[in-house]
Amino acid sequence: MSGHVVLRARRENPLRVAGTECLIDRPPITGGNMTPMSLPAPTLHTARLRLRPFDDADADDLFALHSSAYVLRYWDSPPWSERVRAQRFITACRQMAEGGTGVRLAVDRVSDGAFIGWCSLNRWNPDYRSASLGYCFDDAAWGHGYATEAARVLLRWAFDTLDLNRVQAEADTRNVASARVLEKLGFVREGTLREDCVVNGEVSDSWVYGLIRREWRPSSEPVPAR
Repeated sequence: MSGHVVLRARRENPLRVAGTECLIDRPPITGGNMTPMSLPAPTLHTARLRLRPFDDADADDLFALHSSAYVLRYWDSPPWSERVRAQRFITACRQMAEGGTGVRLAVDRVSDGAFIGWCSLNRWNPDYRSASLGYCFDDAAWGHGYATEAARVLLRWAFDTLDLNRVQAEADTRNVASARVLEKLGFVREGTLREDCVVNGEVSDSWVYGLIRREWRPSSEPVPAR
């Protein structure tokens, strides 16, 4: 499998204060009583994968993933150089769920329990019934269909639980692997954001993809959660 199974994350954090961290500086989405709407992160299962909330023990694996220039070749910010970034990332994931803006889940391989990446739905807007998909997987996990499998089970949970109507995703136009993953999931390429990102002086474009609820085709595999 050529390319890199990574989706850009800048739409999660317009200020890009902490690179790929989530919306820790955005106000929480509120309901009619103006109280925060928390979104407890689920644990989801497929035949080969377990998606679960992050915990502090994931910090070393996270740093290894996000410090790889090869894995983050098509990311929207440079690779991490400080281990503290991993703990900030985990804290931001908790704040995301507590603030009701989305969920980001660690992905473990069932066969050996290894952490292989993460998958997220961010910027959940209950009024617009929309959210944004993101994911990042270790290069050793590429080419096995893990990104498609993880994203599919998370999308199924989200459509069933959050009553979404639309999910959006963005990928570097050079990232053919992620484009294939999105298209397998039923996403439609809707346009190109020209010169949308600059990392270390390199300018790149982004493809915008959208998945509408009426076009969603979930797999037949059951999705137990606990």
